[in-house]
Amino acid sequence: MLPDTPIELTIERLGQLGEGVASHEGRTVFVPGAFPGERVRVRLEQEGKVVRGHLLGDVLAASPDRRPSPCALSARCGGCDWLELAEPAQRAAKQEIVLSALEHLGRLKRDTFTVRPLLVAPRDFGYRRRAVLHFLKDELSYFGRRSHDRVPVSECPALVSVLSGLPGKLGPLIKPVSRDAEEVHLLAEGAKASFAVLLKGQATPRHVEACETAVRTLRLEGAVLVPKEGSPRVIGKPTLRSVSPLRPEVPLYLRPDAFAQAHAEANVGLVTSALYELAPRETDSVLELYSGNGNFTFPLAASAASVLGVESSPASVELAQRSAREGGVANVRFVQGDARKVCEGLMREGKRFDLALADPPRTGAPGLARWFKTLGVKRVVYVACDPGSLARDAAGLVEAGYKPLALQVVDMFPQTHHVESVMSFELPG
Repeated sequence: MLPDTPIELTIERLGQLGEGVASHEGRTVFVPGAFPGERVRVRLEQEGKVVRGHLLGDVLAASPDRRPSPCALSARCGGCDWLELAEPAQRAAKQEIVLSALEHLGRLKRDTFTVRPLLVAPRDFGYRRRAVLHFLKDELSYFGRRSHDRVPVSECPALVSVLSGLPGKLGPLIKPVSRDAEEVHLLAEGAKASFAVLLKGQATPRHVEACETAVRTLRLEGAVLVPKEGSPRVIGKPTLRSVSPLRPEVPLYLRPDAFAQAHAEANVGLVTSALYELAPRETDSVLELYSGNGNFTFPLAASAASVLGVESSPASVELAQRSAREGGVANVRFVQGDARKVCEGLMREGKRFDLALADPPRTGAPGLARWFKTLGVKRVVYVACDPGSLARDAAGLVEAGYKPLALQVVDMFPQTHHVESVMSFELPG
């Protein structure tokens, strides 16, 4: 039974979801908004299998790493949950969270592989080139902390300058789509910006007119209306041109309804790390799962014999194929489809690959170890945006006979608990 009255706790560490972790009568308690070393007064609540402590009043004894938040929305907004934690403490916590997940969930001891120094993001604020927002009446909003409560935002200091003031301007202009919209995606590249509206149903002339007005009024490049079923409706030129990391001669195209890494500068470090760990040679064939718009593909293709990219998003595959054509990259091929189904097809055909890179979504890639072993893959690089999924899939690779080689943690998302990791594995013999 949990106590009915408030209790005091001392925070021991930070958990995978960015919350403070404490103990009470042998049970683990998660305390949002609290940092290691702090003494806090909380009210305990059972939330499913988890016990959470909700802060009551101010922190009783603050961590020396605590600081005032520079954002007025941070107390309610669910975006930047570590704004009140100094950057050195954020980085140390991220490295430890990933290593702890590998140890406790994946049963991989940290002394059995090389742990590289954390890669620090070049910018701590104003770095996000993409954002996902939701409507609250005619205002664009973020989700609140650990909830789907909506927090209206007119300006966001986490976004790059061309996007930071866009939510407050765009919301009223596209009000006619508000009742029919699931999400609004913002995207920037350099000084250019575009947006996408993901709809609950079909696009209507009223939706198109509102988005055309917004593009014209705000001098944006374009917009995409994405219906629940059927083809997207493109307005203007929403596709933004960037360059492939490590291959500036190859254009990399971004669109607001397709995935792109949020921190452009840190993405260069992420790609460099993955390339270093995989170390493709000119005779190697590479299988890349969840290849997106070719973020890793084209750097890999510069030194490998061939790369086969597998991606489920038609928009992303279209962008990647355009990059390959315009960049003159002949040794890449893209297949649009589910990774599991495509791999099973490749296995039936008896295909073989030397190397593999996977950059799955937050849920990970269950079954990946079997696919790679059957396809003859000798070395694997796994890029993870979730420490738990990394740990589970790493355990699967080890069980299949792969040996963990090295871990590189990348601080792609300063001011948040989110973290990227690059881990390499090799099949002995």
